[in-house]
Amino acid sequence: MYACICFAVTEVELRDCIGAGARTVEDIGDACGAGTGCGTCLDRVDVLLAAELAPSVVSALPMSA
Repeated sequence: MYACICFAVTEVELRDCIGAGARTVEDIGDACGAGTGCGTCLDRVDVLLAAELAPSVVSALPMSA
C-alpha cells in the first residue's frame, strides 16, 4: 500500500528506510522523498516510525526454558 502518493512510496519502502537508519520524519524525507510533497502522509510516516522504533512488549517478558 502506498504511504506517500506524491512520491509513490510504499509502507515497505518506509520500513526499509527505517531499517537502514532513518530515525526522524526528516530522515525519511531525505531517504525516499516521503513527506516532502503535499504533507498528507506525515502522520502515517510518524506512526510507522514510532511503531518500528518502539521496543517490543514481548522483549520485556522473562525468558523461560
